[in-house]
Amino acid sequence: MPVHYEPGDDHVVWITIDRVEAMNSLDMDHFAQLRKAWDRFGDDDDSWVAIITGVGNAFCTGADLKTYIPQITKLQREIASRQIEELDGYRIDDGVRAVLRGVKLYKPIIAAVNGACVAGGMEMLGGCDLRVAVPESYFGVMEPKRGLFAGGGTTVRLPRQVAFPAAMEFLLCADRVPAEQAMAMGLLNAVVPAEQLRSKAEEYAQRITANGPLAVRKTKESVIRGLAVDMHEAYKIESEISKEVFSSDDAKEGPAAFAEKRPPVWTNR
Repeated sequence: MPVHYEPGDDHVVWITIDRVEAMNSLDMDHFAQLRKAWDRFGDDDDSWVAIITGVGNAFCTGADLKTYIPQITKLQREIASRQIEELDGYRIDDGVRAVLRGVKLYKPIIAAVNGACVAGGMEMLGGCDLRVAVPESYFGVMEPKRGLFAGGGTTVRLPRQVAFPAAMEFLLCADRVPAEQAMAMGLLNAVVPAEQLRSKAEEYAQRITANGPLAVRKTKESVIRGLAVDMHEAYKIESEISKEVFSSDDAKEGPAAFAEKRPPVWTNR
């Protein structure tokens, strides 16, 4: 089954990993589909917020090791021998870009976690801005239990997103962490019953899309870029972005709508 991309009339797009027979683990084809979904979202001016979820009882369980390792190994050899960057629509970096590692995507992303969120799924969660989960969901970067390393972003992002002791317990003990514990450590925004997962994610999306899309996007950009540098440089980035937003059409529309007591009509410019 594919990775579904479903844009709506409300500027919200749903991206759904549909490989229920393999607990939404990803082979080379599905990594490529997910990377292309993020690229499409980034390029689509009418989609302001994305919600990522899975089917069945898993959000995403990372790479399907039975199929992905031989597939990517063969691709690496072919690409190296031909000295090309892409072959039949596949790239070497599909895997890391699919889990949002190093991707400059400043539009908001909401994770609607419907079950198991481990390995690459946990890596991707770190690239999401808001996270809603069902009580049955669980989280983990369990690669160290197999003598492996999680190289999809979690060792970099998690210590920046939750308290350091909680992050280090999560990473070094490599335990399976239930939703309640993930909520307590600050990894999640909300835990809701399964029948409310979609509506809760959409509620967050609607609260975001009520705001100026350019201002929202630039706010996220300031945060992400600022975290990568010292505070002096971060303030420079903030000032640069602030000037850009205040000179926009939406920055004129927002105060005008407030003064005229009407909903703003955003142009995303």
